[in-house]
Amino acid sequence: MHMGREYYYGSKIRQVVCLIFGIFVAALLTGSCVERGIERVEAKMEHTQKTLAKEVLRFHVLANSDSEEDQAVKMKVRDAVLVYMEESMGQELGDEPDAEETKEWVRSHLHELEDVADQTVADEGYSYQSRAEVEVSYFPDKQYGDVFFPQGEYEALKIRLGDARGHNWWCVLYPSLCFTDTACTVVSDEGKQGLKEVLTAEEYEMVTATSDFKIKWFFFGDGAKEE
Repeated sequence: MHMGREYYYGSKIRQVVCLIFGIFVAALLTGSCVERGIERVEAKMEHTQKTLAKEVLRFHVLANSDSEEDQAVKMKVRDAVLVYMEESMGQELGDEPDAEETKEWVRSHLHELEDVADQTVADEGYSYQSRAEVEVSYFPDKQYGDVFFPQGEYEALKIRLGDARGHNWWCVLYPSLCFTDTACTVVSDEGKQGLKEVLTAEEYEMVTATSDFKIKWFFFGDGAKEE
């Protein structure tokens, strides 16, 4: 009886040890799968960012300071520059310029854009000047309505007002995703169509789908099948 009891308890202990070991191995495998999944998503998003960076032009306005007055001037400049660009670019390039045409137009009209900004600042009763440049800058993750732009370096039209030490504002000039309000809740169909034309279907899905859908798409869609 004594030996039988020892065998019984020894068997139970081995089962428990095996169960714990199995759970441990499963946890390791699951953790490894999740880590690989995250790495794949990050790699795909990085590739999408590089594609976007070649095809978009962002717009960046830096306020003179964080005072309420300077921040208000920044938004006035934003509105005036967008209106000027829409009218002038439309007259010179037509309704559907591509990315390179848009960038070239902006580079060749920097002085005019500065004039628009300076006049707006003067109309608001201030004397500081603006500086307009096209340069490559790092941007953090940004949500434009229901479109997501991953962090990375992008070419941008930058207008610095005065000391340019205040909070900034930005949008995407091409394709047109700029808003003239602060809500930024809806991207126009025209803007989305512009994105569709420069991204693959998979990339477009990644920047327009919700986070939950992206995760599900990776683990259960085509992304899960890749090696």
